[in-house]
Amino acid sequence: MALFLSIGDFSRATHLTVKTLRHYHELGLLEPADVDPATGYRRYSVGQIPAAQVIRRFRELGMPLEEIRTVMAAPDLGTRNRHIAAHLSRLEEELGRTQRAVASLRALLTPSDADAVADISLREVPGASAAAITETVDMRDGAAWMQGALGELYATVAGQGLAQTGPAGGLFSEPVFTEHYGESTIFVPCDGPVRPMGRVRPISVPAAELAVIEHAGPPIESDRAYGALAAYVSRHALAVQGQIREYYLVGQRDTAEVARWRTEVCWPVFRVGS
Repeated sequence: MALFLSIGDFSRATHLTVKTLRHYHELGLLEPADVDPATGYRRYSVGQIPAAQVIRRFRELGMPLEEIRTVMAAPDLGTRNRHIAAHLSRLEEELGRTQRAVASLRALLTPSDADAVADISLREVPGASAAAITETVDMRDGAAWMQGALGELYATVAGQGLAQTGPAGGLFSEPVFTEHYGESTIFVPCDGPVRPMGRVRPISVPAAELAVIEHAGPPIESDRAYGALAAYVSRHALAVQGQIREYYLVGQRDTAEVARWRTEVCWPVFRVGS
């Protein structure tokens, strides 16, 4: 004979509030074993306690309710574990971003002597033929858009039998920074004109005089490099109108270790003096 608990007792047994249990019932995530048709009172079986505890643990790990429902309804152990592993991978990625943000904040609060003199150079970059993708991008999707564009560009260049002649790069219009929404170009230099295919088009990346600083980590976290570069340019060079440029020396294609990624951030300048 099944043992039943009132919703209040079940709440105490599982540390889930009555409001939460009612919400889970409405979602079909954790339905009562019995609902009185006259009063609407919910009753739960003792055997439902483990399921409630599992759901509570998943919520503590930040798993969305819809995903929890998918896990709980999985037809077999393998499917269930794949869903859980995918969520744990996302948590690890978020933890990595948090740890990098904390390290960056600590560095801002306690700058070292090495930070006082940024490793910035002035460089002349020749023009180059390249395969490129240009779109107007919302910067909330900037990192995903950039990786997708790079994948398409690398595949197109290789598929057309062209050789890459330099690191991939990006050109960014002013609204990308001032509005977080603007025209962005990702390009891969290559040794011949690429044939248009999909989003890919041939372009000529213009020659430029640039102030250059190298950033370690994902490009999306390069704000400190940009700040140091802007301060340097204001003191040592004449800034000119032009697109901010980035070169991706080491990225996702080279290593999964985000800390090893390297990006050159480039500010257009007109050099004066030596």
